[in-house]
Amino acid sequence: MFRKFLFVCFLFLGSESVNGLQRWGTQFGQAPLLERFFWKALDFAYPDEASRNFAMMRGEFIPENALPVGIEIWRNKLFVTVPRWRNGIPATLNYISLDTNRGGSPKLTPYPNWAQNKAGACGSAITTAYRIHVDVCDRLWVLDTGTIGIGNTTIQACPYTLNVFDLTTDKILRQYRLRAEDINMNTFIANIAVDLGKGGCEDAYAYMSDELGYGLIVYSWEQNKSWRITHSYFMPDPLAGDYNIGGLNFQWGEEGIFGMSLSPIAENGYRTLFFHPLSSRREFSISTRILRDEQLSQDSYHEFQVLPERGPLGHCTSSVMDENGLQFYNLIDQNAVGCWNSALPYAAENHAVVARHDTAMIFPADVKVNRGLLWVISDKMPVFLLSTLNYTDVNFRILTMPVRDAIAGTVCENSPWGYVSNSLWWK
Repeated sequence: MFRKFLFVCFLFLGSESVNGLQRWGTQFGQAPLLERFFWKALDFAYPDEASRNFAMMRGEFIPENALPVGIEIWRNKLFVTVPRWRNGIPATLNYISLDTNRGGSPKLTPYPNWAQNKAGACGSAITTAYRIHVDVCDRLWVLDTGTIGIGNTTIQACPYTLNVFDLTTDKILRQYRLRAEDINMNTFIANIAVDLGKGGCEDAYAYMSDELGYGLIVYSWEQNKSWRITHSYFMPDPLAGDYNIGGLNFQWGEEGIFGMSLSPIAENGYRTLFFHPLSSRREFSISTRILRDEQLSQDSYHEFQVLPERGPLGHCTSSVMDENGLQFYNLIDQNAVGCWNSALPYAAENHAVVARHDTAMIFPADVKVNRGLLWVISDKMPVFLLSTLNYTDVNFRILTMPVRDAIAGTVCENSPWGYVSNSLWWK
C-alpha cells in the first residue's frame, strides 16, 4: 500500500521506558507509540483469589482462551471486549479503570457486573460482544451476538440482541432483539456504528455489518425498529482473500463487510457511512439519508459509491472518523495504522501511514479516537486462531498516540480545518 512509502527506508527506533510506560519507536511518522497496557494473557478481577482459583478449577476461567478484540473509552473507563470463542471466558464486556490503572497488565472488571456477563442467560446477560460504541449521550451500544464458539464450533445460545446502557447509572436503557428477517444462516456481526442526527439523542441509528451474511442491519432508536439492506458491495473481493500476518499465510476468502466509520454531519443534515469488506482493498460509501429511510434503502443500488483501492497491502479491520473528518484505519498486512484526510479525494496521495511496528502492532484489531488521542488494540488474532500464542511473550497491547503528533508531517495534517485538541489525560 501507498507506494511512495515503500521506497523510503526507515530505521528501527527500538523502544524505551518513560515514566514506567513502554514507548515504541514507529517506522512511519514522527510520534512514538505509547504502550498503555499489555498482557501475556488476560486476567479478570475476581472478588478474591479463592474465587479465581475455584473458577479455574471448574474450567470457567482459562486464561489462554481469552482474546481481546474491541475497545472503547468513556470518561475514566476503558472498555475491552472478549468474545467467547473458546471455553473459560468469564466475562465478555469488561472495563479498566483509568483512574487506578496507569499502565501495566490490569485485570479486567466485568461490566456492569458478573451476573450480566453470564453466557447463555438470554435477556438478562451478554453472551458475546465484539466492537462497541459510546455516543455523546453517555450511552454504550453493545450488540450481543449470542454466540459461543467460532466457525464450525459456533453455537447460537441466544438471539442477536442490541443492548444500550446508560453509562451514568450502569443500567440498560433498552434491549432490542434483531428480527428473523434481519439475519440469515451465515450471519456474523462484529461491528457497529452509531449515527446521531441533528435531532439529538432520540435521533439515533445503529448500523451493524453482517460480515459473513453480507448485509447491513439498520436500527432506529426513535422507531425501535430494524431493517436489513443487501448490496453486492458488502461481499468480499475474490482476489483479496490471501493474507500474510504474524508469520502465517492463510486465506479468509469469505470475509465481507466489516469496518465502518461515519463522517461529521453535512449541511444537508446527514452523514456518510464509509465501509469496507475485510477481504477487500477498497472502501465504499453511502449517505445515511438512504440508510435511515427503510423504503429508500431497499431500492437505491446506485446511491452506493465505489472509492479507489488502498493498494496491494490494504486489508483493513476497524476504522474511525473523528469530528473533524479525519479517518484512521488499521492496516493488518502492514502492522500499521493509516489515515485519510476526508477533506480531500479518496486517493493514494491523500493517505498516509501514521504508525507501524512489526512487534507491537501485529494485527491491530480496533481503533478509536478520544479526547485528542488515538487508541489502538493489537491482539495477534491470526496466531491465536490458526496457531498457538507464546504466553511467555506479550501478546496483547493497547497503544496510544496524540492525534496531532500522529498526523504531523503527513498529508493528513494538510487540511482546511486543523487541530486544536491534544488533551492527554494522564498528565
